[in-house]
Amino acid sequence: MTLNVTDTGVGTVRAGFIGAGFMAAVHSRASRAALAQPVALATSTPQRAVEASAALGIERASRSAAELIGDPDIDVVHICTPNATHAEYASAAIEADKHVICEKPLATSVEDASALARAARQQGVVAAVPFVYRYHPIVREARARVERGDLGRLLTLNCSYLQDWLQSVDDVDWRVDPAIGGPSRAFADIGSHLCDLLEFVTGDRIARLSARTTTVHPHRRDQVVETEDVAALLVEMESGAIGTALVSQVAPGRKNSLVLEIAGADESMRFDQEQPESLWIGSREGGRVIMRDPATASPDSARLSSVPAGHPMGYQDAFNAFAADVYAAIGGAHPEGLPTFDDGLRTVQITDAVLRSAASGEWAEV
Repeated sequence: MTLNVTDTGVGTVRAGFIGAGFMAAVHSRASRAALAQPVALATSTPQRAVEASAALGIERASRSAAELIGDPDIDVVHICTPNATHAEYASAAIEADKHVICEKPLATSVEDASALARAARQQGVVAAVPFVYRYHPIVREARARVERGDLGRLLTLNCSYLQDWLQSVDDVDWRVDPAIGGPSRAFADIGSHLCDLLEFVTGDRIARLSARTTTVHPHRRDQVVETEDVAALLVEMESGAIGTALVSQVAPGRKNSLVLEIAGADESMRFDQEQPESLWIGSREGGRVIMRDPATASPDSARLSSVPAGHPMGYQDAFNAFAADVYAAIGGAHPEGLPTFDDGLRTVQITDAVLRSAASGEWAEV
């Protein structure tokens, strides 16, 4: 693919966005922070695209997703639409030789996700899924400590991702409709982040799991609910470590509580996404908290620290760093830890195993 090349020889990535909700705003801010050129936006109607492009400071509105994907002025397509549309738009973008950033879940079936990952490899485009919690510098520090053996042999894990935005029976959203959101809701939406983070930090993979799911509100207003509000998992890793994972979108008071605690034979550590500047380290002698500090951090953690220690970084900073890595990859770089469509496929496979186990009451291989 040919990029719009500036006089400096550095490619200016020209970005297009499909969708106009919260995630489109996050993507466009990240794109701008990564020094890309936000060229066009498409959404469900031409009029809404005009309004959204103006609100987000994007150059122009496209009349449709197809027009945007076919636009020769666009190098990378950001897909920020409901889940059931991801496979269609991502496939069309790859076929048009565009690079792609597609929101999770990559697709609502293993078959579609597999096809997308395969097509991206065959076409040779950069295709990424924003598992952005990988981009907190302290997460990279945690990963580096596991890699160098600080924890010793992995024994147990205890992790959760809790939210409350669907707590009430009156809380509704397009994700509740399986025709739009897919057969899994809570797990596909946030459990995917949790499992990606677990496997990324530990370098270990979930081999099998036993899952139970609950629909707390069988009806929301006039809508019959078929997808889960809560998922509870017992997991066994390929290393033999065992642990638990709890995912809920009906946990009162929990806004975005993603917690990962890992115990090894020598040390434990705990990361809390709502406190992203710190990492708890535990040993027999006691516990201590280390803070993000690029001066003493591992190289990969220091790379992602855009401000000095003591200047807090958060979610948008992580998203900005993710976008910058995608654009660097488009330019030919090989950024460490970039989540690709293969990683997106992996979480769809885990989600499928969760649904199979919950339906059968038995263990499911991943």
